[in-house]
Amino acid sequence: MMKSMELLTRLREQRRLTDLDVHFAALMCRLAGEAPEELALAAALVSNSRGDGHVCMMLDDYGGRDPAAPGSAVQYRAPEAKAWGDLLHRFPVVGRPGEFCPLILDERGRLYLHRYWSYERALADQLLRLARMPNLPFDEASAISGLSRLFPDVGPGEARWQKLAAAIALLRPLSVISGGPGTGKTSTVVRILALMLEGAGGNPLDIAMAAPTGKAALRLQESVRRIKQNLPVAASVLETMPEEASTLHRLLGGRPDSIHFRHNRDTPLSLDVLILDEASMVDMALMAKLLQAMPTHARLILLGDKDQLASVEAGAVLGDVCGSLPGFSKTFSGQLQRLTGESVPAGEGAGSPLCDSIVELQHSFRFGSASGIGQMAQAVNRGDASRCLELLSDSALPDIRLLGGSVGYLAWAVTAYRSYFEAVAEGASVEVLLREFEQIRLLCAVRRGPRGVIEVNRLIEQSLEGAGLLHASRDWYDGRPVMILRNDYNLRLFNGDIGIFIKERGQVCFTGVDGEVRCVSPSRLPEHETAFALTVHKSQGSEFDRLLLLLPDRDTPLLSRELIYTGMTRARQEVTIAATEAVLRSSVERSLNRMSGLREALWGDVVQFR
Repeated sequence: MMKSMELLTRLREQRRLTDLDVHFAALMCRLAGEAPEELALAAALVSNSRGDGHVCMMLDDYGGRDPAAPGSAVQYRAPEAKAWGDLLHRFPVVGRPGEFCPLILDERGRLYLHRYWSYERALADQLLRLARMPNLPFDEASAISGLSRLFPDVGPGEARWQKLAAAIALLRPLSVISGGPGTGKTSTVVRILALMLEGAGGNPLDIAMAAPTGKAALRLQESVRRIKQNLPVAASVLETMPEEASTLHRLLGGRPDSIHFRHNRDTPLSLDVLILDEASMVDMALMAKLLQAMPTHARLILLGDKDQLASVEAGAVLGDVCGSLPGFSKTFSGQLQRLTGESVPAGEGAGSPLCDSIVELQHSFRFGSASGIGQMAQAVNRGDASRCLELLSDSALPDIRLLGGSVGYLAWAVTAYRSYFEAVAEGASVEVLLREFEQIRLLCAVRRGPRGVIEVNRLIEQSLEGAGLLHASRDWYDGRPVMILRNDYNLRLFNGDIGIFIKERGQVCFTGVDGEVRCVSPSRLPEHETAFALTVHKSQGSEFDRLLLLLPDRDTPLLSRELIYTGMTRARQEVTIAATEAVLRSSVERSLNRMSGLREALWGDVVQFR
């Protein structure tokens, strides 16, 4: 044990491992009855990988290498991946897929914590079960008529992908609709609801709508209520169309301080259709539990943007589900063409049943061809850093700009939040203040450090106080925005909810998922923090008129094109990026890759020892 722990201690001192990783490795060695370095290192690394958002650890990523920080003197070299895997299988704590052991090592060299192997397998099984089910029964003539009425031709290419997405949702028990901001995902799904209700012929359909966060659920139901009013459908259809959306935790019946839910395989949800918005934010564990709680007859519609940041917790489920978007099978493309009247060329989608369940909306109604935000978002997704810098320097694109200097973002914050605090001083209503505050935001790439969200919020408060807009010396000044960091089911406050302190009331006021304003005494709030600045992760599911994206002053592996894309596309009208050209370039050129076996399980991609 001594020799293996010396290796892990050295890696912990280099911040390559955490205390949790080291303690987990020690536990595995005690259970195995021996403590070779190969087992201790593998156990510590798989624990660390899960903490970094990976579902598994690839032995090939460390085999034959020193796991210490780059540039350090080589003191230990891990075995080659194949030999390492053979060695690990000798220990009783390491099993093969299907065995009940703390660690699972598959034939591709992926090492899992057993719980995450189980989540991945259960999720893949449920998705493939839905994808293999036959097409749902429907009246073809009515479907053709409904699709034409709800998706009229409005211009070249504009209605096509939405119409195809609706047809897929009518036909398939599982449909996945991916698309960037402004491509009409919510508009499409409202029309899908209308088509389903029309096709039900008056028979009741139990439809649930959900999103990962309260903010995303509120946005979904607001959009549904707004869009449904202008649909060319019968009043009876509008009356039966659902308007309420809930968080996933509320839908599943979350239990305080527990990873388990009231609804599960043994106590499934009571519904016929589930619409899940912002699916990119849902991690592997939560998505697996959701699919296991679905009734076997229910259909599932996933909405999201596959190019956004993956979930905070382990996994990149939506990206893995969408795969490489190989296109529809020949038979299914013919069915879509009959229903929609659109030319639907067959792709290479014959290897997985999922190929006929996925569509990507490709026309942005928010960002036209002249939009700087739209053009830069495309360049970021391509990893074209030079094009991004070129766009940011183009004076003909006023909706995007690059801000230099070390404190320029603070002047931006004072200017941006001035109208909000003027409304506070004038005694505007709670509803007005909540709406005003949601128009602007500063987004940070990281949580800690000089440009991390904790320090930036402190500096913004100081700057606003210097401008005479608030009194930061008081913990609870009038208009202080706070974000909830921990779920409180009794108060119906959830991680990511944002409220503002109203001095006259002495309470912090939130907009609930039901759209009603709810006020809570500061002393009753669960863990929270000031929210002038948010991390990009926390901003997912939100939209702002104007935002500033603040990057660290030096490169870090946390920066990626997915983070830049997600942050900048939270804006509806204007984006300012505060960064050096070097840091922005390296961020756009780096793409994050979450390790898992889900994509291979769904699509059959082969990943072997290199």
